[in-house]
Order: sequence, then structure tokens, then C-alpha cells
Amino acid sequence: MFVTIMSYTIREAKRSDVPAILRLVQELAEYEKEPEAVEVSVQQMQEDGFGSSPKFHCFVAESESGIIGMALVYPRYSTWKGTVLHLEDLIVTEQERGSGAGTALLNAVVKYGSSLGVKRISWEVLDWNDPAIDFYESKGARVMRDWDVVQLDEEGIKNYMDKL
Repeated sequence: MFVTIMSYTIREAKRSDVPAILRLVQELAEYEKEPEAVEVSVQQMQEDGFGSSPKFHCFVAESESGIIGMALVYPRYSTWKGTVLHLEDLIVTEQERGSGAGTALLNAVVKYGSSLGVKRISWEVLDWNDPAIDFYESKGARVMRDWDVVQLDEEGIKNYMDKL
């Protein structure tokens, strides 16, 4: 799937794109005030996304200067709806925000989800990230402010298991 828009192209990511994708993930972590939170390696992402049993699908926005954005998705299952698609991250490098790359990446995700016949595409956004919330709402997404994200991190899982 290729879409050329202005000065960048949206395409499916390749294994060789992973270092640039991981740089974008790190940039997002810094923006979200968690620069030390990224633990995944290039090798792990390459295997997880481009190995024999891919765990995710990724699109990139590429300009003459290289990869300027990415959108990473994976399938989930809703007991209420059926098959859904989860958008883990949609990132456009700071200097390219407002260029239309974010819209083009979201368009690619929605087209991909539609081609899979999913019942919903869902993702999270930090409640203080007003530019992202405004962007998503302008595209028709519903920000559900009455839901809280619940997680058990690696240490939480270990502690839970120790109590079993």
C-alpha cells in the first residue's frame, strides 16, 4: 500500500525501518515525560514485527530526509464487538507535525482496519495531550474520558505470580 502526499510517502514498514521507528518511539517517550520507559530493542522489534509470526503491523511516513512518522497497530478481540484493531502509537517527529503526515498515517490505519473488517479501532491518549486529543476528535474519534487504563507491568506480574 503506497500513498504519495506532498513531500512524503506513506508505506508499510520494512525490517530495515526499525531503527528509525525506535527513534520515533524514544522521541514520543521523551515528549510523554518517560524517557527511560522504552525497553524494547531494535532486534526485538524486528523479530516481533517482521519475523515468522508478526505481532504487529506498522506504517511509516517517509520524506527525502528519512522516516518522519509511524503508526503501529495490532489485532485485539472485544467480547462485545469481535475483532478490533489497536493503534499502539501514531508518532510524527516534532518538526513535521502539522505537515499532514499524521492524518495520512491515520488514514492508512483506518483503511487497513477496514480491509480487515474490524469492528473498531481503539487507542489511548494522555489526558494532558490536548493537541493529540484535538487531532483525534477532528477526525471523528470519540475520546472516552470515563475509562481508566489498567496495567500490570513486568514487576507487577512477578509480584502477582509470587502470591499465587
